[in-house]
Amino acid sequence: MDYQYVDGRLQIRRTEEEKKPILQRLKRIEGQVRGLQAMVQEDRYCLDEVQQMNAITAAVREAVLQLISTHLDASVAYAVRAEDHDGAVEEMIRVLRAALRQT
Repeated sequence: MDYQYVDGRLQIRRTEEEKKPILQRLKRIEGQVRGLQAMVQEDRYCLDEVQQMNAITAAVREAVLQLISTHLDASVAYAVRAEDHDGAVEEMIRVLRAALRQT
């Protein structure tokens, strides 16, 4: 992982290996959404559809946590390297605030 501050924001460049689990999770979510679309098209039982939506929501939440984890790791590494603890904390709060809006 490589990172830098651009316009007051921490820009993270993940390696292909770091991107792999995130992309796998997103592909699984995509499959779940396609499955839900088929369920709606087939007029499946409402609670089955709701259960699938809840599973999708949980999967998205986990993807968000995966992204946040990477970002927080980079923020801490930046804070240590640059001795800019206040800036790193502000960045972490900004990311966490955005993530909490998603839940």
